[in-house]
Amino acid sequence: MQRRRFLKNSLTLGVTTTMAGLTGCSHTASNFSSQLTDLSATELSIAIRDKHASCVEVMQAYLERIHTYNPVYNAIINLVDDDVLLNQALAADQALAQGEYRGWMHGMPHAAKDLTEVAGLPYTSGSLMFADRIGENDSAPVARMREAGAIFIGKTNVPEFGLGSQSYNSLFGACGSAYNPTLTSGGSSGGAGSGLGTRMLPVADGSDMMGSLRNPGAYNNVIGFRPSANVMSGTDSEPRALSTSGPMGRNTEDTIRLLQTIAVAPVAQQFNPLSLRDVKIGWMGNFDNYLAMEPGVLELCEENLGSVAEAGANIEPVKPEINLFDMWFCWTTLRHTRRLSMLNYYNDPATRPQLKPELIWEIEQGLSLGESDVNRANMIRANWYRELDRLFDSYDFLALPTAQLFPYSKETHWPETINGRTMDTYHRWMEVTLYASLGGIPVVNVPVGFDSQGRPMGMQIMGKFGEDQKVLEFALAYEQITDHLAQRPNLVRAI
Repeated sequence: MQRRRFLKNSLTLGVTTTMAGLTGCSHTASNFSSQLTDLSATELSIAIRDKHASCVEVMQAYLERIHTYNPVYNAIINLVDDDVLLNQALAADQALAQGEYRGWMHGMPHAAKDLTEVAGLPYTSGSLMFADRIGENDSAPVARMREAGAIFIGKTNVPEFGLGSQSYNSLFGACGSAYNPTLTSGGSSGGAGSGLGTRMLPVADGSDMMGSLRNPGAYNNVIGFRPSANVMSGTDSEPRALSTSGPMGRNTEDTIRLLQTIAVAPVAQQFNPLSLRDVKIGWMGNFDNYLAMEPGVLELCEENLGSVAEAGANIEPVKPEINLFDMWFCWTTLRHTRRLSMLNYYNDPATRPQLKPELIWEIEQGLSLGESDVNRANMIRANWYRELDRLFDSYDFLALPTAQLFPYSKETHWPETINGRTMDTYHRWMEVTLYASLGGIPVVNVPVGFDSQGRPMGMQIMGKFGEDQKVLEFALAYEQITDHLAQRPNLVRAI
């Protein structure tokens, strides 16, 4: 029974202080399962490695939680049969008993984002066109997680083809926020964020073009990290990629562990909380009211920046020296032209009716653009690179809210107004996320707390290109001076 005492202590004292002198303690099976799912991914890894909990017990605990809550939150889709997963967990236990330790994710349940391929699992991308598609190969991040010992239990819910920061689709329906399942979990890594916030997943992978790791982080009170554009590709080509995969976690430590697993470029093995004394942060706010913001968003962010200032940092308001309307033109032009890769689905009478209206609109916008538009967009992007270099000569980090409004009804496909201002496109409400994306720079969502309705919000902390470690070490320090991650949701059980 030593392992159960380990679990109890690890939740109150921290894993590293409880490894010696364990004594017996009785717990019900239900309490034991709850304790297992309450462990951080790092703590769970140690519990499995040191045989304080078996892989079978861990799998049973997570399956029990998924069956209890997932029918309400709809975060995990295409769940593999329990018997199959328990047999895989048993095999992981047997391997461990024979001295075969596969890595820090040994025996850990994992659900991959449904925009990434996992051999043998459904791979729908949230599209009716691919309802029956089965993955033939592991994507590169999935292969690395499998090599580290992960057991793939299913996929996480996404919007169709990842379009939009609201994870609904015609195949599986909408995914709810961990803090209120009637509200959206964000997207496109919405199932990943909700799965983490509800403790149905220990850690989660995602991807980000226009806030898809950050927005679900904010809407589920977890960490989402978009790495520098070269970290997941291993190439330093310019212009930098607009989209990248990346990690999410219940805390920064877990997020770092997953980044170290899935990254192509080398990632530091040692991370320490950054000293906040004399750190300079440029607070961009809403760009002098250029961005529409729901009341309360800026206030929560500024309150938390106040805590950072009390720890010794210098916070200054700053506005970039670039035309923000040009930035929107640049972003939409590059985004629309990327959608022309799906033109065959648009042209095919059999598949076009299955496309969501937003994708059809994006393709049609792409068709209306010419070479001169793309050239102008790339010139603006190059100017933004230079402006970021100038800003980071003065500041260690730049800060923005993660979203322009709090989580909204998951029955609403996208918000048409914010604070009385009309959103003229389906993704205008996500405009606050494009600045890091266009720069290809590292950015982490950190939690800033909750409004009076209990809706969570986050803040983007952006760093200079290539300074991923510094950004994550800021997040480690931020966790030491805030307690938002400790505020757990009151979950709704399936009837």
